[in-house]
Amino acid sequence: MADALTLFTSIGLSEQKAKETLKNEALSSALREAITLAQSVLGGQAVDRATGTLLYGLASRLRDPRRLPFLTQYIALRRISTELQITAALDYVKSHPQDPISQEEFESACGVGVVITPEQIEDAVEAVIKKHREQLLQERYHFNMGLLMGEARSTLKWADGKIIKNEVDMQVLHLLGPKTEADLEKKAKTPRAKAPENNNNKRKTKEEEETLNGEVKLEGKSLMEQLRGEALKFHKPGENYKTEGYVVTPHTMTLLKQHLDITGGQVRTRFPPEPNGILHIGHAKAINFNFGFAKANDGICFLRYDDTNPEKEEEKYFTGIRDMVEWLGYKPYAVTHASDNFQQLYDWAVELIRRGHAYICHQRGEELKGPSAPPSPWRDRPVEESLVLFERMRKGLFAEGEATLRMKMVMEDGKMDPVAYRIKYTAHHRTGDQWCIYPTYDYTHCLCDSIEHITHSLCTKEFQARRSSYFWLCNALDVYCPVQWEYGRLNLTYTVVSKRKIIKLVETGAVRDWDDPRLFTLTALRRRGFPPEAINNFCARVGVTVAQTTMEPHLLEACVRDVLNDCAPRAMAVLEPLRVTITNLPPDAQTEVRVPDFPADESRGSHTVPLSSTIYIEHTDFREVMEKGYKRLTPEQPVGLRHAGYVISVQRVVKDGSGRVVELQVSCSRTESAEKPKAFVHWVSQPLRCEVRLYERLFLHKNPEDASEVPGGFLSDINPDSLQVVSDALVDRSVSGASVFSKFQFERVGFFSVDPDSTPERLVFNRTVTLKEDPGKI
Repeated sequence: MADALTLFTSIGLSEQKAKETLKNEALSSALREAITLAQSVLGGQAVDRATGTLLYGLASRLRDPRRLPFLTQYIALRRISTELQITAALDYVKSHPQDPISQEEFESACGVGVVITPEQIEDAVEAVIKKHREQLLQERYHFNMGLLMGEARSTLKWADGKIIKNEVDMQVLHLLGPKTEADLEKKAKTPRAKAPENNNNKRKTKEEEETLNGEVKLEGKSLMEQLRGEALKFHKPGENYKTEGYVVTPHTMTLLKQHLDITGGQVRTRFPPEPNGILHIGHAKAINFNFGFAKANDGICFLRYDDTNPEKEEEKYFTGIRDMVEWLGYKPYAVTHASDNFQQLYDWAVELIRRGHAYICHQRGEELKGPSAPPSPWRDRPVEESLVLFERMRKGLFAEGEATLRMKMVMEDGKMDPVAYRIKYTAHHRTGDQWCIYPTYDYTHCLCDSIEHITHSLCTKEFQARRSSYFWLCNALDVYCPVQWEYGRLNLTYTVVSKRKIIKLVETGAVRDWDDPRLFTLTALRRRGFPPEAINNFCARVGVTVAQTTMEPHLLEACVRDVLNDCAPRAMAVLEPLRVTITNLPPDAQTEVRVPDFPADESRGSHTVPLSSTIYIEHTDFREVMEKGYKRLTPEQPVGLRHAGYVISVQRVVKDGSGRVVELQVSCSRTESAEKPKAFVHWVSQPLRCEVRLYERLFLHKNPEDASEVPGGFLSDINPDSLQVVSDALVDRSVSGASVFSKFQFERVGFFSVDPDSTPERLVFNRTVTLKEDPGKI
């Protein structure tokens, strides 16, 4: 290591940079080889600093090690001598992975042999300054000097950028002279002209959205637009080899051609959940990303269950996952299972051993965990011996944990030789007792992607450390290698989503089950009444960023309100009923009142409710003592009844023995004959009795899993007021017979959804969201 450190510092790397390089085995090996090759080309002479810098850039960016000697020779001989040329050279070899390289074409593409004289640079800069002379004299040093640089460089592609900049600076100084105080002042920003406020060109704020063909628009970009084409800068099908980090082998181009023959250039993605838990809000982004990217690019998406751990898999998870995918509006091209390929995966494992890339190891449990795990003493065991032992594993001749199959490779996080197969004497959900050895994610995932000819293997950022093993394994077996792309996870505050923690919440009685509406599992959100469109719209608003995102629940709730406001018909409900007797209506009098389902657009339908001499209003809509600013019913102040055309005035207040108001006796008059009231209240008459469940956040703190914020752990952070049950709420009869998950807006109360606990005799409603965001939550 000391020799390598000396070698790296000798070419100009700082000691710190050299030490960092040595931590990366692949990079340090490539750089050491490049330096040795360069010294050989130079007849044993030392590599100077300028050449060393280019060699480091080559070693850190070259993905095809076969090209290292070829490019090193050009650098050592100074035929490639600038950063611009090395970038062009790397681009050329990446796009020409097959041998042999046309030397003439390569040199032309990289500017080899092109000499740019100082006179040429001087003439080019002079011509550009002459072109912009008038504007330069007017704006002086506030002029965009980068424009001069860019135009000069466009005429001298292979010129050194630093020399061009120096020439620009010198000629500008000669024209304008030294900077004055005015030149040093910041340039004032030109105010934008205010757009006329009309419907055609009113500017949208970040929070505003518009809808086009059912797609939510965010700052001009719908989810499909974000996922389509150039937005993500993904490779095109069949052009895998152009992707940063992709390893090109002698078989790569043949395999890619076969891949294109099979897929016809179609985009193929997959959503690969483990069937050992329920999907949560974070999975909604993954579903939208995988299925949405395929849909946006006229491709297909597989729903593939990663069922390689039979100890934790249950039928309810298989069906629950598919239900949620389809609930969000996506239909899988095919439903597949990793277990479909168990025989092929086993055969490939045998081949991996034969090629010397895998071995049987007897280290146990904790010894295998983490990058600091000691090297296996069985790493160099003979191939024939590993083949025999693997067959014995297959036949069940070892105890669990007694042997594993490990792959001879180092992952990006430093973990050495990940496990490919382990022993589990557990019957599998689909294959029964056929197997007692099961493949791991690190082994299975990329090979299943290869079998299904996936073009874009989209996964969250925590799998970035497994990208190298993904490429390595496909190439070690000479099978088609897809490309793994990572994106940021979506997280929410005031919740937990880990399976283990949700199970704890259920076991302790903090929540009823996985679909408790206070959770953020997808089944819980559906039960609470969140429309799938709102969840998809939320994912669009978050964007298809690669950065991890932590959002506030009120942003998701805002998306819910946007959808429900347009699709949930209105009804009237009273949660805390106060009896009101209208004294100037006969006891048996009854009229029918028409209530629009959507008051903003009455053409969308209506329903009728009865109005009799006995109605009910909210207790909070009456105060016995008038207070400043209070606009609802008091003995001195009448109110209107929504939709009824009547104004009511208090005649008498009736109280029980404890002094609580239990009834109001009022008189009514037609709205047109009375003074216009300050407010209208909702009401019900001859209503249905129902149960209403009101939800607040389950946790008191933003980050219930953060020990510094919640020292006692997430179970100590439960909000005692997260659920309030109203057993005898009253709702108008227009909701009678509503099916489970039907959604309504109870006027002036909130948005509600019919819960599965409902019976024909008694409806149960969950409050989905309030009508407006509670500012105390933000």
